[in-house]
Amino acid sequence: MTETATPKNLKKEVYAYLLLTLGSALFAIGDVMFVNPYLMAPGGTYGLSNVFNTLWPWKISFYAICMDIPLLLIGTWILGPKFGVKTIVSTALIFFFTYLLEIWWGYNPVILDGSVASAPVEGLSMVQIPHDGGWFVPDYFLNTVVAGLIYGLAIGLIFRSGATSGGSDIISMILHKYTKISLGTLVMIVDGIITLSTLVAFGDIRLPIYSVIIIYIEGKVIDLVVDGMKSYKTMFIVTDEIEAVRNYIINDLKRGGTCLTGTGLYQGNERKMLYVTLDRADMVKLKSSLHRIDPKAFVNIMDSSEILGTGFRALPKE
Repeated sequence: MTETATPKNLKKEVYAYLLLTLGSALFAIGDVMFVNPYLMAPGGTYGLSNVFNTLWPWKISFYAICMDIPLLLIGTWILGPKFGVKTIVSTALIFFFTYLLEIWWGYNPVILDGSVASAPVEGLSMVQIPHDGGWFVPDYFLNTVVAGLIYGLAIGLIFRSGATSGGSDIISMILHKYTKISLGTLVMIVDGIITLSTLVAFGDIRLPIYSVIIIYIEGKVIDLVVDGMKSYKTMFIVTDEIEAVRNYIINDLKRGGTCLTGTGLYQGNERKMLYVTLDRADMVKLKSSLHRIDPKAFVNIMDSSEILGTGFRALPKE
């Protein structure tokens, strides 16, 4: 490593740990202040800890760390040391911030009308909040949306820092190693079981439904945080006016692409095809120009969730 590269790398590491700290703090806020008071469990060890905390009062942070540490150890033993220092730091920070909130805030729902709701009592009466006015007196659905936004932002920042969520995901990774079922399917199964535990524990069908809504919103926000707002489209263009289209892409859009050679299935003729990835605005321009250049062109347009390389995001370093 050169001397000039050291300060840059140090700055990136400091920035990564700032993201990690902020994400961990937000996760604790979402769990203690927006999820637990409403008896919801949107997956993960903290979701299960919310259920345990209500059934057998003990701190959420204690329940979660008692699950996270063994899972990290077992995961390292079975899967190897693939979780990294940042995941361990994230686990510790989420525990720390959750514990602080439990001491300072308790398990009260958020009401921004100049007052704080008293600690909830039995069953779902904990969310029967009197409406005394104010600009944030949430019902179940509004609270669910806010919780999903906070969770998504929190986990998105943790992912951006280079850490992983760990926790119950380790169970999915272990099952994936031995069952060969896709990891995404296993994550859904594990989190689904945790979410359904609210129905078994509290007997209210609303709870797993709202928990699933949190998971959905969370996933969308994570994508926005990790991948950004920019939307890319990949276009495959089969045209007889290959040079004219090529010139438009290079000279007018200032973009690159790849020219592929293929054979048509119907007549067996050799055809040229352009492969190009553009943002949404340039894609609209190219479609409009294609109608002028070659109205008979065949175009296939696909969403591209992540584009890495020259002209887009840099390839990640190990």
